[in-house]
Amino acid sequence: MAELRVSEHTMTSWDGTALFYRAWLPREATDKALLLFHRGHEHSARWQEIVERLDLPDVAVFAWDARGHGRSPGERGSAESLAVLTKDVDAFVRHVEANHGIPTENTVVMAHSVGAVVVAAWVHDFAPPIRGLVLATPAFRVRLYVPFAVPLLRARQALLGPGHVKSYVKARMLTHDPVEAERYARDELIFRQIAVNVLLDLHDTSSRLLDDASAIDVPTLMLVAGADWVVDRSAQRRFFDGLSSPVKEIHTYPGFFHAIFHERDRQRPIEDARRFIRARLDAAIPRRSLVDADRSGPSQAEYDRLQAPGGGPQFAVARWFLKTAGRLSTAVQLGWRAGFDSGVMLDYVYENRPQGVTPLGRLIDRAYLGSIGWRGIRLRRRHMEQALRAVIERLHAEGRPVHLLDIASGPGRYLLETIRSLTAIPMTALLRDYKPENIAAGRRLATELGLTNVTFEEGDAFERAALGNLHPRPSVAVVSGLFELFPENAPVRESLRGLADVIVPGGYLVYTNQPYHPQLEFIARVLTNREGRPWVMRRRSQAEMDELVRAAGFTKLGMEIDPWGIFTVSTARRLPA
Repeated sequence: MAELRVSEHTMTSWDGTALFYRAWLPREATDKALLLFHRGHEHSARWQEIVERLDLPDVAVFAWDARGHGRSPGERGSAESLAVLTKDVDAFVRHVEANHGIPTENTVVMAHSVGAVVVAAWVHDFAPPIRGLVLATPAFRVRLYVPFAVPLLRARQALLGPGHVKSYVKARMLTHDPVEAERYARDELIFRQIAVNVLLDLHDTSSRLLDDASAIDVPTLMLVAGADWVVDRSAQRRFFDGLSSPVKEIHTYPGFFHAIFHERDRQRPIEDARRFIRARLDAAIPRRSLVDADRSGPSQAEYDRLQAPGGGPQFAVARWFLKTAGRLSTAVQLGWRAGFDSGVMLDYVYENRPQGVTPLGRLIDRAYLGSIGWRGIRLRRRHMEQALRAVIERLHAEGRPVHLLDIASGPGRYLLETIRSLTAIPMTALLRDYKPENIAAGRRLATELGLTNVTFEEGDAFERAALGNLHPRPSVAVVSGLFELFPENAPVRESLRGLADVIVPGGYLVYTNQPYHPQLEFIARVLTNREGRPWVMRRRSQAEMDELVRAAGFTKLGMEIDPWGIFTVSTARRLPA
């Protein structure tokens, strides 16, 4: 067994929190990494024996203490949301690449229980180019053993606010090994509580992953405990069956309790993990291209289903209501007139001021604007403004000119307000849209904001030649909420190529995507788009969207996503010609 040098470190996560982690480094430099993520309540030191038994002499191994765990800061078992932990995972992987010189492309990730759900969400949402994924007893469904536990916890949180619940899990329910059970019981860094909001987020995020496992195409190994008291094995099987991974394995260990890496016969799952990790690090990534995912695949099958007649009577009732009483709402009236996906509707959603005829109309308007999709849209706007501000300030600090381009701006409220907030930085902006009413609305808004450095023009966002001939050449281009409305990839590729033609080398592209939407069928069956037809959307996985951007000549730098996993905002840089 090769000797590894063990060291302790801290990393600064995305929000400035200093997270503790351990590293087991080979004596000689390596370009391969294994990242480990512990189960709930635990910490990185629990991986020590597993690292030794894995015996990977040429692989650097890293394991963190998640925030609220071990030696990392935060109230025990707490986080603002599970999405915060997912962003921490992304920050940790980027930290390893930046500070230890190991590319993400040469990394395998292994995670246990709650950690496995967090990592699965990261792989689903951020689409990292990792070599492989090992999920050990993932907690997609925690066995709560109390009837209606989840609704009761939701009610408790609504009535009483933040709180914690104590875990019922004793050491003897985790392992048959009495020595390991004693170690677990005596470990002062292990605690039993978990925040109610984290437990609910775990349930909701797992539901999303179970519904959309097909978006994950990373080679995956799943390790299942045959006598698990803590989590539901049927949910694990459902997730595994849904994966699109070209290489996937599942191993079940009869009689094993939840903590399979600390069970009596733990060498069996450890050896299975070792073999998989070794194979993945020694082989190329076997993934199919997603450029043609609009022709075949899970998202296209879903799109075809939503285009076909169907749906239950509830959709007919909802449509009837919105066509009648719903018209008292200003938003609903606007949707029927201009399209629920139109630029003017988006502007109304951004303003978020319920209006309507009669108190009932205002009540309907409030409910409409408060739907999860529109809440996600408003958060997407905030992420877009943050991304724009970051690249504008970076270009200015580098002494480079700032020329902005939005190829489908609508009225362009978020872009115009960002420009107004950065008056100290000289810049120009060109806002294009194919609808005259959006151009007119944008000009009025620019006048209201006192902006004189903004130009508007009608234009086709999918015409490569027209985009490539724009002057001045932009150093920042924006595509927000556009590609999500078009199911085919061919026009999206043409648009991205046009942007690659016109953006100056080293310039930035800020783009959005919608990898998931919990109301997708309701929208398709009830609402109409800007062309007066049913608003049917084909979701693109983040992996698909990123591949289209990469194929056009950009390299992705970072991404933000809302807590519900609906909308993403990514930043990419134009590669030199």
